[in-house]
Amino acid sequence: MTEAVLARETKRRQLQHIISGLSDGVMLIEVDQTIIWANEASLRMHGVDDISQLGANGDCYRELFSLRYRNNHFLEVDQYPISRVAAGEVFSDVLIEVSRVGDEDERRRVHRVRSLILEDSSGAVESLVLIMADATEWAIAEQRFEKTFNANPAPAVICRLSDLRFVKVNQGFLEMTGHSREDVIGRSVYEVDVLENAERRDLAIERLGQGATIPQMQAELKMPEGGTKLVIVAGQPLDMNEEDCMLFSFIDLETRRKAETALRQSEERFAKTFRLTPVPIFVCTADRQQIVDANEAFFTALGFTATELIGRTVTEMAFINDGTATDPLFDVLETTGRIEGRDLKVRKKSNEIMDCVLAADTVTIQDNACYLFVFMDISERKRSELELVEAIEAVMKDASWFSQTLIEKLANAKRVNAHSQPSASFTDLTAREREVLGLICEGLADKEIAARLNLALNTIRNHVATVYSKLGVHSRAEAIVWARQRHLFAGQGLSRR
Repeated sequence: MTEAVLARETKRRQLQHIISGLSDGVMLIEVDQTIIWANEASLRMHGVDDISQLGANGDCYRELFSLRYRNNHFLEVDQYPISRVAAGEVFSDVLIEVSRVGDEDERRRVHRVRSLILEDSSGAVESLVLIMADATEWAIAEQRFEKTFNANPAPAVICRLSDLRFVKVNQGFLEMTGHSREDVIGRSVYEVDVLENAERRDLAIERLGQGATIPQMQAELKMPEGGTKLVIVAGQPLDMNEEDCMLFSFIDLETRRKAETALRQSEERFAKTFRLTPVPIFVCTADRQQIVDANEAFFTALGFTATELIGRTVTEMAFINDGTATDPLFDVLETTGRIEGRDLKVRKKSNEIMDCVLAADTVTIQDNACYLFVFMDISERKRSELELVEAIEAVMKDASWFSQTLIEKLANAKRVNAHSQPSASFTDLTAREREVLGLICEGLADKEIAARLNLALNTIRNHVATVYSKLGVHSRAEAIVWARQRHLFAGQGLSRR
């Protein structure tokens, strides 16, 4: 019996001598969980200097050290490696975090633990062995990768190559697709098909089987609620937890596709409106003023053909009657980007002049800045207005025979068709001119005003002409309207009805 014990102790000393210099930590334990020996690497991994600091046995060890799995769940008593090996269990690659009890702020050490049971020649258990590898740096790197992966806004998933099942998914992928984490983790790449309708699907599947890089390609991801989303997908092989994996990353193209669709639809609507609008329109480039298109109404109204027009500059075509007006138009467009309601005379191919109201704006066509010109033919209206003004002038030569209401209506009708004049102020008139204007508003003729003011008739006529000039009006009726609009001489009215 004594010889057997000596032999066993001799073997233990030899074993201790062999393993004392190993980088892996080793602990020798009796079946009753007594800790009988630990090498320097094992002590260092626990942050202690002496074996006594590990505790005499499993119970003491559990009181000194808190162990948890990588998912942050604490180990129960029977899950401690010492308990498991004492129960005769042989295990490998158990990852645990080790920290001292009562010192949670201490840096956690990560051990990769496996067990070994030494038996004698008769099969009886001689020693229990725990072998620990320091996985702290690996765990830190893994944690850093985990944080980076989860925080990365670019959608991404990771699948294990051995069974092609997803083991990680980040928030970006979940938000892009609408999947939940449970929908993805544990499912295969064909159940949640990240290569759906990929433009080079066969190549992608081949590279996936080889564990090789999958080049960028477009694909259509199916959404859990129906429909698809256009993406660019790429695959990059990587090693994770000593397992070969594939990282799939994505670029969401759906926003771009919607924008392109909206742009195409907008361009189609613009083209239809441009063609069908009965008002003459043409488009020229902003840089060279070169005509690039015109609608049918423009060709019909001006008499030009597309061959004569397209590719020529606005200056070359000279259809703006006043040649000196062309450059100022483009100067305004370059400065403000648009023109609204400008009267313009346009020369047709037949040299006939057409009165128009011009509106112009800046548009972008195929990424090029262009100007769009719209002409409203007002030739007939101009002729009608001219005839109306002439008729009004004829009947207003003697305004004393008309009521105030009729005079104001006639004067307003004339003013609507007249060019706008610089605004004048009542204070621009002298005291005498104000007096004359007041008597005009009473409906007095020049002779009556001369008699009222005891002045010569020519003097009154000169005053009236000056009042007209300063106010920018051309008749008594217009002067009366001017004063009424400013609420001047409110208590006065025409003396004749």
